[in-house]
Amino acid sequence: MQTFRKALRSKDLALTAELALDARSDRASVVAQAKTMMTQVDAIQVTDNPGDRAHLSPLAAAALLLNAGIDPVLHMHCRDRNRIALLSDLLGAAALGVSSLILMRGRDIPADTRPRVKSVYDWGGRRLIEAASALEDADFLIGSIATVFKPDRDWKPEQLTEKADAGVKFVQTQLCFDIDLLRHYMARLVAEKIIQRVNVIIGLAPLPSADVAQVLGKTLRGAVMPARVVKRLRQAADPENEGIEISAEVLSEVADIPGVSGASLLCLGDPEAVAEAVRRSGVRG
Repeated sequence: MQTFRKALRSKDLALTAELALDARSDRASVVAQAKTMMTQVDAIQVTDNPGDRAHLSPLAAAALLLNAGIDPVLHMHCRDRNRIALLSDLLGAAALGVSSLILMRGRDIPADTRPRVKSVYDWGGRRLIEAASALEDADFLIGSIATVFKPDRDWKPEQLTEKADAGVKFVQTQLCFDIDLLRHYMARLVAEKIIQRVNVIIGLAPLPSADVAQVLGKTLRGAVMPARVVKRLRQAADPENEGIEISAEVLSEVADIPGVSGASLLCLGDPEAVAEAVRRSGVRG
């Protein structure tokens, strides 16, 4: 089976796509969506209820993908489980054959969520990473998150170093469409030699409309959505096609940034848009 782990080792740019999951997702829809995107990517990311609404169990979705011969990159948040539940899911992932994880603390649940839901945070992200690394019968490729920003002159990647010390082998950034900011950030990671310890994956997405782009810029953790991108979508005769084109252009430029190991494309409803963005980018030849 083609895996994310193998792609990181053998390809100049490893690619993943993130499933669009909701409460109505089922076996057929999950597999069909994943197979469409797998024509152009190496693995499929399975999120862990990232907003304030429940979707199909990420472990169940991962099992469906594995049964279809597709490698899942499983997300796991500390927000929704105590340490017993987290360890149980790690053991379950290992038993299923999941080989790659993205482990994180998870965003706080918005205060205005109704019905009100309590956050857990029995463990933090680093403790979860350490627990996954310590499992004797598992051989997880462990990932976490990183935030693209413009570091000052004295900045050191201390948090990334701590994650690497805990067992992280790759980090994935937030959604970022500012190529100059990406270049600056990656140049610092290269200079600080942290890329010798962790692979860096850049978050992108084919944007279906200006309104969606604006919402993502305001609601997704740290998302960088330049005004010029929103304006371009707003002025386009075919915003959906323009969004694919923008994603393809940025992906093509990301592939040439020193230190970048891969990219992950968020599916915002149409899996074919993800596949088409990769085709147009030319990163797969």
